[in-house]
Amino acid sequence: MSILPINLDDLINARSVESVRREFKGTWSAPILEQTVRTISAFANDFFNLNGGYIVIGVDEQGGLPVLPPRGLEGFNLDEIQKQIRGNCRKIDPEYQPVIAPEVYQDRQILVIWAPAGDVRPYQAPETTRGGERRYYVRQGAETVEAKGDSLTQLMAMTAKVPFDDRRSLGHTVDVISPTLVRHFLSDIKSDLVSPGAQVADRDLYRYMRISAQVNGFDAPRNVALLFFVNDPEIYFPGARIEVVQFGDGAGGDLIEERLFRGPLSAQIRQALDYLDALSTTMIRKIPRQAEAHRTVAFPYEAMEEALVNAVYHRSYEGVPEPVKVYLYPDRMEIISYPGPAPGIEMRHFQVGATVPPVPSRNRRIGEFLKELRLAEGRGTGIPKIYRKMNENGSPRPIFEFDESRTYFRVILPAHPQYVVIHALRESAHLWAAGERQRAVENLEQAVSQAVNSGALVAQLIEYHASLGNVHAAERLFASVQSGAPMMDAHLPFLAMAKHYLDRSEFSKAADLLSQVPSPTRIDDLIELAVLYKRSGRFADAHSVFASNYDMIKDSAKAVHEYAQTKLKLSMTSASRDRTTKQRLTRDAVELLRRAIQLSDDRVRNAWCYFDLAKALTWLKSPDTEVRQAYEKALELQPNEPRFRESFEDWEQKR
Repeated sequence: MSILPINLDDLINARSVESVRREFKGTWSAPILEQTVRTISAFANDFFNLNGGYIVIGVDEQGGLPVLPPRGLEGFNLDEIQKQIRGNCRKIDPEYQPVIAPEVYQDRQILVIWAPAGDVRPYQAPETTRGGERRYYVRQGAETVEAKGDSLTQLMAMTAKVPFDDRRSLGHTVDVISPTLVRHFLSDIKSDLVSPGAQVADRDLYRYMRISAQVNGFDAPRNVALLFFVNDPEIYFPGARIEVVQFGDGAGGDLIEERLFRGPLSAQIRQALDYLDALSTTMIRKIPRQAEAHRTVAFPYEAMEEALVNAVYHRSYEGVPEPVKVYLYPDRMEIISYPGPAPGIEMRHFQVGATVPPVPSRNRRIGEFLKELRLAEGRGTGIPKIYRKMNENGSPRPIFEFDESRTYFRVILPAHPQYVVIHALRESAHLWAAGERQRAVENLEQAVSQAVNSGALVAQLIEYHASLGNVHAAERLFASVQSGAPMMDAHLPFLAMAKHYLDRSEFSKAADLLSQVPSPTRIDDLIELAVLYKRSGRFADAHSVFASNYDMIKDSAKAVHEYAQTKLKLSMTSASRDRTTKQRLTRDAVELLRRAIQLSDDRVRNAWCYFDLAKALTWLKSPDTEVRQAYEKALELQPNEPRFRESFEDWEQKR
């Protein structure tokens, strides 16, 4: 059984440990022993508060990557190697002993040395196994180097300074730790400590994981244990929670909902992310003649995850009662943590393309556990990832802020522009349905002032004005669109205005607008355009739109029905001598009507489909039984529709 509290495969392949925290040695020799002791000392010094690192002996390295399958240590005496390492680690001052674990990986014997951060740094190691002057060593990237100049000065300033999350909590015993939470964590990271057959006592697990330490003869928990492995960390650290607050429009908007997420840090993060993801609307735009739809979200999950995890990881838990706060507004998400960034990080480091310098981390153990759970990634990757994911989603750039005194750090994720539109449309629709129609109009007018290039907002506002009888207001708004700057979904105001004119039977005005409408990109808008063409008498144009997009509309009962009606209208308006064209169009319409009936579960639509089918079959001189059956189905579904009864009686008289 392995005594490592980490999955070996994840370690070797750098899935939960940064590559700079690993070092590979293909074989064993006296020079490698000297290098190993110096590297152990460097990991113990933990210059950047990453909680040390791992040395894997028996695996070669090429270009920073392990060479697999491993060479292994067959032919070597592993007990002797461990004695050599332990004996020479006694020469480190102060003495430091790493965790040494013989392992079998891909059927080869290897040795893994885990050198976590020491509690009494700085450490110094002799230059050679034969002795000599001791020197201070640190890790710079993936290399072990002697600490000199500024790095030596900084290392000396860290003397016996243990990050808060790795300190012992002297006022408590390990009895407050939940062994169930510990074992769940180890199971999540696939540690062999809880593999089938492993019989490890709870307190031994705590020691292997270094979440406890002996103090005056009893085991005390480290602070990280109280943050990850108790049911309510706020008992010990007030403010160790996440608050998500949703507001209405504007910074001074009314509070809509407040949610608190408590419990172990990893559970807080996952639950808060699930909640935020459920609120982040997915917008799907189907592009004609393309197989895949274009998908965007209000806030990309990966950007939210990175910002929230970083807030939990890099905040302080030492005397800071403020929780991590997530504020949701209609146009943005703000994630705030306390205090601000560690010294050495400046605002310029958060610009596009900049690199955050490798300054010491505030919480080395929190970061280590979050990485093992795949909630956090490698050092320095967070900010570029947020930029990348926001850009891939088509969202505005994120904003990073902190004050001069570094009392807080804020990440602002602007909502996708289309989400701002959707929110305004949704809010206005709610007001309209509740009878607050003037407020619905005012809400949209305010949204239009913020998203001046949104055709969807303008179109809805035109519809509201028209519904309220404010025809001149609708026409003025449409005129401003025509004379203004280009906008997204520019076709929608044209469709809304044309629909209004058709509702008022102003067919010439509608036809004029439809001759100017920009080409829609969404399939629903294409269907709407075709329907308006049909309503305005432009049957050939309607037919062209339906025909060229049939593959996209063939599963929509409404679209198929409208397409059938368009074919019937074209048949009726074709020249009287062109009987062949009339028959072809009518037969096509019959097939479409039958398909629409199969697709639809709406009684009203099916009734009209049967009615249209009866008329088409009559013109084709189909058997009377087929025509009668169609009329009777229409009357069965809508017995009170007078047009059905009148047409049926007229057919019976003429047949």
